[in-house]
Amino acid sequence: MTRAAPPVVAVVGPTAVGKTRLAIALARRFDGEIINADSRQVYRLMSVGTAKPTPSERAEAPHHLVDILDPDESFGLGLFLKLARETIDDIVARDRLPIVAGGTGQYVWGLLEGRQVPEVPPDPCFRQRLERMAAEGDGEALYARLQEVDPDRAAVLDPRNLRRVIRALEIHHATGRKPSEMRQDQAPPFPSLIIGLTMKRQELYRRIDARVDDMMAAGLLGEVEGLASTGYTPGQGALGSPGYRELGEYLSGLTGFEEAVARTKTQTHRMARRQYTWFKPDDPRIRWLDAGDGYLDDKAAALVTAFLEANSPVLQ
Repeated sequence: MTRAAPPVVAVVGPTAVGKTRLAIALARRFDGEIINADSRQVYRLMSVGTAKPTPSERAEAPHHLVDILDPDESFGLGLFLKLARETIDDIVARDRLPIVAGGTGQYVWGLLEGRQVPEVPPDPCFRQRLERMAAEGDGEALYARLQEVDPDRAAVLDPRNLRRVIRALEIHHATGRKPSEMRQDQAPPFPSLIIGLTMKRQELYRRIDARVDDMMAAGLLGEVEGLASTGYTPGQGALGSPGYRELGEYLSGLTGFEEAVARTKTQTHRMARRQYTWFKPDDPRIRWLDAGDGYLDDKAAALVTAFLEANSPVLQ
């Protein structure tokens, strides 16, 4: 007699599409708990610019892997997988439903596909040297170096995401091997239902622009000022996200305020397009739903109900 693998639900899609709201609705309906799969919401002091679940939203359903690191601490796929798997075990042990929610495709697929990441410890000296190069404007040279040593890994990274570029170079420096060849996948220890939220591209852009305006009204500029005054550098590391980089340039006098806000919207549009490369509209593994559908919650709940009935973790 063995207990079947517990089911896991994932809510995915581009930024601003409504993943948090739907995940909370499903958590309340199915006695679930939410595991954050957004690479920036793990950081403290970055609430407004990452659209982190509010205190009232977190009160509606338990959230995990939110506010667990300071902005200058490293966080990547390996650590996410370790913490997410431990969290799933904990949630299942309490007979609740794990709901993974977020738009960082690398994290979501790494978890659902059973990816195993090589454990290469950080090399502070090597990393600091490359971070200085990036700060001095040599970010393109770092990406070019990665293209030389591991073109496959470079092809799936955004050249602006210097944190991941540096980490890939760090792994190559430490092991002499290509990071792309060191990854191995194992069968995931659980069945999963992947619900994707989408909408027409122009409507999504309008929603993104409105959310950036809401962020500004909610104090994003003050949040960036506070981070800078604490010693963090907007545009570097975790603060390379849309909004932090652009408003940091405004605070440094490199651009005007209106231009910084406009560029934040443009960069967020680009981020949404990149997310669609991870969550493809024709991917048969994803059950896509229209985020603007008035019956969205009911349709998602129907999918979860059928999934749980087919994958009930009972003794076999």
